[in-house]
Amino acid sequence: MRDFRGHRQWRTYGTLTTAFISALALAGCGASETEGAAAPSVSKVPALHDALPKAVKDSGVLRFAGDSHPPFRSVGADGSVTGIDKDLQKALGQVLGVRTEIKIVNNLPAALQGMLSGRYEGFNGPVQATAERERQFDTITWMTSRTSYVVPKSSKTEVTSAADLCGKKVAVVKASIVEGQLAKLSKFCADQGKQPARAIGLDDTNATLLAAQSGRADAAGMTQAAAIDVTKTQSDKYGYVSQTEEQGATTDNLALLVPKKSGLGPVIQKAFQALVDNGEYRRIMEDSGLKDVMVDKPTLNIASKES
Repeated sequence: MRDFRGHRQWRTYGTLTTAFISALALAGCGASETEGAAAPSVSKVPALHDALPKAVKDSGVLRFAGDSHPPFRSVGADGSVTGIDKDLQKALGQVLGVRTEIKIVNNLPAALQGMLSGRYEGFNGPVQATAERERQFDTITWMTSRTSYVVPKSSKTEVTSAADLCGKKVAVVKASIVEGQLAKLSKFCADQGKQPARAIGLDDTNATLLAAQSGRADAAGMTQAAAIDVTKTQSDKYGYVSQTEEQGATTDNLALLVPKKSGLGPVIQKAFQALVDNGEYRRIMEDSGLKDVMVDKPTLNIASKES
């Protein structure tokens, strides 16, 4: 992802594996998920299942919105979904004793509005936990983040650090963490007597990458996990740089969101804690190369606690 907690850059981003914690399989794939290799299996916690809203218990399904955002979610041509988001949600479903489904939406606003209207129960981002969002949503922080910028190797613009993006065009996902971090980079640029970076707001990470590839933008801003995924799979085409603290970067809390009115927040937080306690959270994160961005414990509404 990025260099979320330190400044060293990750060299690898592993493919999710399918190890098992126990032999009890309690949840299957949602209709929009990929069928294939067996999923990791963990034990149901009856007390958490009983604490679910009646509508979720009756349907037996926990519906998540998700935009296209590799490596969190990669969407195949047939609509199938792969990525760390799918594995985490499936494990949460097993703890809760329900199936999970990922329904693909166009962008963050669509996910937020879809949850408020009752079409989806949750959204796993990557989205920042903020006090403003916590007025409508409960947030469960499960990892941290910094921002990186992917640059095509064919570009005539030499970018060896994020500071080289001053005065350049950078494609970002609208209303994302990265958009806010780019604004901080622009302030850094202004403080250095340089022109600010110019944001081009687009719907998803794929669109930002296409903008950089086509020359519409000089770089594509994204979480470092996404940048690592892009540069690993297309190392001949792209490189990336990460924004430093000196350049305005902060460590952001990335969270799973559920509508506050649903009452799901405390239940999901305890389900995440169960995954921490039984080692499944660590397994998924380490198998994905995300050890350095793990949290010690999932925290409910961390932004409100810190404000």
